[in-house]
Formats: sequence, structure tokens, C-alpha cells
Amino acid sequence: MSKVEVSYYSDVLCIWAYVAERRLEELAANFGDEIEIVPRYCSVFPDAWGKIEGKGGFESFNRHLKAVASHYPHITVNDAVWLRGRPRTSASPHLFLKAVELIERDGGDIADTPYLERLSTRAAREMRLAFFAEALDIADWRVHRDIAARIGADYDAVEARLRSSEAIACLALDYDLSQKNGIEGSPTFVMNEGRQKLFGNVGYRLLEANVQELLRRPDSEQATWC
Repeated sequence: MSKVEVSYYSDVLCIWAYVAERRLEELAANFGDEIEIVPRYCSVFPDAWGKIEGKGGFESFNRHLKAVASHYPHITVNDAVWLRGRPRTSASPHLFLKAVELIERDGGDIADTPYLERLSTRAAREMRLAFFAEALDIADWRVHRDIAARIGADYDAVEARLRSSEAIACLALDYDLSQKNGIEGSPTFVMNEGRQKLFGNVGYRLLEANVQELLRRPDSEQATWC
């Protein structure tokens, strides 16, 4: 039986994607090998400083994030988020994460490794925690080196994918696909070859219903009800 593919577009600096990680983990835990989660990155914070200054400045954005976090006890947001570590762009951490994906892919066992146990999944989780929970500048390569150590990845292998341009090619593909697929923002879940898109702070039950409907294998000419 073929798996249902769930493409997950996110920006690591987006708090709503941080919130949504729990729902993605639930999907992976509850559906197991019935689904294939494909993480992709979209560019919501290409110029993070400019974006935040346009929204009232860092202190205002800090208050906004802490207000959001107060409604979601499963996430941790540091009081100094955006006040201490201030990444200039999400492209830098995205590039590191694509390099980790390439290392994993080159290892050859990604298809047999559950999503939650994958090196790339753990890297993305640690990246978000480093920013939101620790208020670190995750655009800084020294932070990337520390994250590589946390997950047991060889940072020299990461740098090799950066120097060869493999990582930037993979990231450019993600950004290109986000444009072609009409991704409005972060997070966005895409299923059924792009026919079903769920954007924003989507509840788990809605995600679950979409996956269950696709697993029922509707006729190719019949739209799902979701």
C-alpha cells in the first residue's frame, strides 16, 4: 500500500510552526508507516530584522510571541526571544537543516527510519528550541555547530554539503516549490498532490481527518470531503 504524502512547509523562525510541531509529531506517532512526512522550508523571514522593525520593533514582537506562547503550554518561549539572539534571516538555519537532510539521505537508511527518529527531524527540533526556548541567534554558524554536536552529526560533513552547493540547491528547490504550490505562509500542510492545503494554526483533528480520508483511497475523479 502506498503511503499518504504530507508535505510540511515551515519557517523555523515562525512561532506558529513551533506550535504545530506537536501536531506533526502526533500524525507521525498515530499513522506510522501509513504516511510519509516530507519537511520543506518556506521563506517567511528572509530579512527578519526588516520584517520585525516593520511590525513595531523587537520589543513589540517579543511581547507578541510571549502572548502566543501563553496559550500553548506545550511550547517554551524564553523571555528574551528576539531581544538577545536576533537572527538576520531564516535562510541560514534552513541551509544548515538541508545539509543535515543530505547527510541523512546519503546514509541510505532514511526510508527505514521513523520520522520522529530521523537526524533531520531532531535537527529541526533542536533548531527551534535553540531559538524559542534559549533565545539564541540560530543564524550564527557557531550555534549550528553546537546543534550538530547535540544530535551527533559530523559538522565537517555539514560544511562539505555547504561548500559543494548541494545544500543551497536543495533549499532553493524548497523555496521554488513553495512558490509553485502557492504556499501562503508557515506552517502549511500539503496533501493529495497539492489538492489539499491546510495553512496556519490548524487543529490536529482536521489534519487527522484529511489523512484518514486519503487513506480510504477515494476514486481519482472524486474529490475528498475535507
